[in-house]
Amino acid sequence: MAIPTSSSAGHRRFDVCIRGAGVVGQTLALLLARERLKVALVGEARPVSGLDVRAYALNTAARTLLTSLRAWPDDGESTDATRAVTPVGRMSVWGDQGGELHFSASEQGCEALSWIMDVPALEQRLGEAVRFQSAIERVTEARPAPLTVVCEGKRSATRADLGLAFEVKPYGHRALAARLHCALPHSGVARQWFHQGEIMALLPLEGSQGNSVALVWSVPAERAEAWLNAEAQTQAAAVQERCGQAMGEMRMLSTAQAWPLELSRAQSWIARTPQGSVVLAGDAAHAMHPLAGQGLNVGLADVAELARVIREREYWRGLDDMKLLRRYERARQAEVGAMGWLTDGLFGLFSQSDARVQALRNWGMSGVDRLGPLKHWLARQAMGQAG
Repeated sequence: MAIPTSSSAGHRRFDVCIRGAGVVGQTLALLLARERLKVALVGEARPVSGLDVRAYALNTAARTLLTSLRAWPDDGESTDATRAVTPVGRMSVWGDQGGELHFSASEQGCEALSWIMDVPALEQRLGEAVRFQSAIERVTEARPAPLTVVCEGKRSATRADLGLAFEVKPYGHRALAARLHCALPHSGVARQWFHQGEIMALLPLEGSQGNSVALVWSVPAERAEAWLNAEAQTQAAAVQERCGQAMGEMRMLSTAQAWPLELSRAQSWIARTPQGSVVLAGDAAHAMHPLAGQGLNVGLADVAELARVIREREYWRGLDDMKLLRRYERARQAEVGAMGWLTDGLFGLFSQSDARVQALRNWGMSGVDRLGPLKHWLARQAMGQAG
């Protein structure tokens, strides 16, 4: 099926057209511009208004990538009078029957396990980098190019127009997101609780000694709706109760947001059309449960791999060469499939109400905490340093 394009591009020829100007799309545009390719980036920069409740947990590989593009906000940079980047020095995970698992940057011999990033700060830096890159042109409609990369998100209209199958497994849960102020400082610790099928994470914000956290809470849809409709004080009290008063008294700093959770993936990440070849990346190719905090990290790894494949291609291969693009598809499908299997398995395991299963999973969690080599391997995987 043909991809609708605009013929009003004048005489300029683009090498690559990127559909979707979010974080993943802008990062890919900068990577390809660095290879001296002319890029059409479809979509305007998202205007920043009010408090954005979203926060990204970015691993070491993502930080290295964004730093190389000069798109990493400096620690301590202010956005709406808050610190934009907060390093995570420790991570603590609790099960529902006494199981515990703890990671620390000092154990891993690194600066931080991850960094919690305010979304507007990252989008602003990427937007500035794109604006000063002459090889990238922002456009409102797709332009003809040998290669089109779709980064539109998991509800991609382009993917649907192409007829690329997208398998979706709904979890029946919604992700609740909000910002809260806590009586106690978070001390740079990311905290997560598994409790009777629900999964709650409190991510540290405003620097290592800040008192604000980003909430990401996986809750059955019917319970999520009740929480969303409650008063702010009631919402904060529910979070405070679920985390066992770990952060002291809490109050809401933002209006809550919610979205349905699912495991989804495209069967094929590449396609051929009369206009050229098409590649999927980021949420247009896959989506998974946020319990591992790897969503954006996986999307950035997609575009880093695609840029590498293009950079290292044989001189006689065009950008639309399907054999070339299959190298990207094979590499990313394997890694994303493994991460999706892991998050889906953990979600299923902690959704079980059988007391024997509960005891086993909590025993396993505490066991991993005592096994140094396995614990170290898991930490390096999460940090994007599998090698």
